[in-house]
Amino acid sequence: MLTEEPEAEPIKLSELVDAFEFVSVSDLNEHQAYICKRTGWIIFVSEGVDLKEDIEFPDDPEPTHYLQVPHRRDLDLGRRLALSFVAEELPDLFDEAMEIFSHKGAYSRFKQLVQATDTLDEWYAFEARVTETALSEWIDEVVVTLIDNEQPA
Repeated sequence: MLTEEPEAEPIKLSELVDAFEFVSVSDLNEHQAYICKRTGWIIFVSEGVDLKEDIEFPDDPEPTHYLQVPHRRDLDLGRRLALSFVAEELPDLFDEAMEIFSHKGAYSRFKQLVQATDTLDEWYAFEARVTETALSEWIDEVVVTLIDNEQPA
């Protein structure tokens, strides 16, 4: 007999963004975060770091119970995002930005370019807006409801 999977508890966008940033600050799979579908809680896991989580978490979480929060690369929010910003805000520097992203250490050189053009605040706002949109689309695909940060859970 097939049973319908219960609907996941809603989560706050701000909590999802925090989890996404935790996951994306490192190389792939060094830091991970999982959304517990039953509770809506986000569980943080890190290789070699004791995060002192009070929640029992299985070594091999079942996808039916937990959703792994994607890494920046999973949502294609690295090079493509930066180049989209340059195309939109600094089109005269697009070739220079392309050159920057053809070598290692591109992100720090990209930030230097953005700082030199006095558009760092615009970059951060653009990055936050596109990231939130990408996370909202991802969370819709995995059928979890986002709630406004001001609403009670």
